[in-house]
Amino acid sequence: MNTSGVAAPGSGALELPPFSLDVQGLDLGGDVKAVGLELLETEEREPVRGKHAAEIWSAVFPALAGSEPYVVDFFSHIERVKEFCKLHEITLREVAERCVVLPQPNEEHLRQIFERFEGETFGIRVGTLAQSADAPLEGDLSRRGLDAYQQAYNRYTFCAICEPEDGWVTLLSESLWPSEIIRRVRPAVQPFDIHIARPN
Repeated sequence: MNTSGVAAPGSGALELPPFSLDVQGLDLGGDVKAVGLELLETEEREPVRGKHAAEIWSAVFPALAGSEPYVVDFFSHIERVKEFCKLHEITLREVAERCVVLPQPNEEHLRQIFERFEGETFGIRVGTLAQSADAPLEGDLSRRGLDAYQQAYNRYTFCAICEPEDGWVTLLSESLWPSEIIRRVRPAVQPFDIHIARPN
């Protein structure tokens, strides 16, 4: 927990931080190793959306990536993504018929992406392989969407399936467990007054 909570004046009750980030291992069957990250309003337990969510997620991913390269993958609404990137001067690569890759967007660009494409599902890959094209995976993303990550995530530090509207990210990773994810993101989310929890 980032803050231990403070007593509300005159009430004696503990006042919890407004947001919670739940980090929990997921059982996706087979040998798939996954962790779920859920960003919620602490009291209502509803997904955090809009500006606050975009700011938080755009701080979380660079913290998770550390010094490793990363890319953002889009496999739908490609024309809208291309127009958006052109307008905001965000670099992109057109890699397949239905897939574009945004290499290493900075935190501000990530914030804009999470805010603008909140209603979409998109992916983030982190690891040495993100420095160059991964034609087999990118072709598979074009055909199958983010299901393609299940066959490829073990070649990366992690592959993330982002569903911002639901306040949800699924992290597929052989090396990042809930405790390590919490260790990496805790300093990055400190300014947002977030309670980090492991529900299980």
